[in-house]
Amino acid sequence: MKTILLIAFSMVGLVFQAVSQHTTAQQIRGSESILPLPSEPPPKLLVDPPLPGPLAQGKVIIPYQTENLRIVPVFGETALDVSPRIGHLHITVDNTPWHWAHASNDQPLIIVGLLPGPHHVLVEMADASHQVIESKVISFTIPDSKQMEISQHDQH
Repeated sequence: MKTILLIAFSMVGLVFQAVSQHTTAQQIRGSESILPLPSEPPPKLLVDPPLPGPLAQGKVIIPYQTENLRIVPVFGETALDVSPRIGHLHITVDNTPWHWAHASNDQPLIIVGLLPGPHHVLVEMADASHQVIESKVISFTIPDSKQMEISQHDQH
């Protein structure tokens, strides 16, 4: 029994020694997946028009996507060196003198409470220190629900 245990411990030791000497993190994880910041492609902002179904009900849901920049709630000068790049969106509705920060990468922009009529939303992609990288303006019209009720009633 002692001989079997001795052999087993010796084999475990040899396997551990071989693995520790020859296996690297790069072999396990693959080649480096994070590029140095200067060699990353520039960030890009894609913004779609509001979804028509909810817009007809007065709810503005604007899908967006960023490329080469992750939207996360991290702010400050030190976050400028994070790779891959991180940032957030500044959202301004109808030229108001204020905006809000949108920092949820997996959620569309949702705006409720706007009056019927024409509107526009300025979507700015900003880095972690709030410097705007790219911007898009989305224009749309929220229909008058009373007018829609009248037109639907006239169709019947």
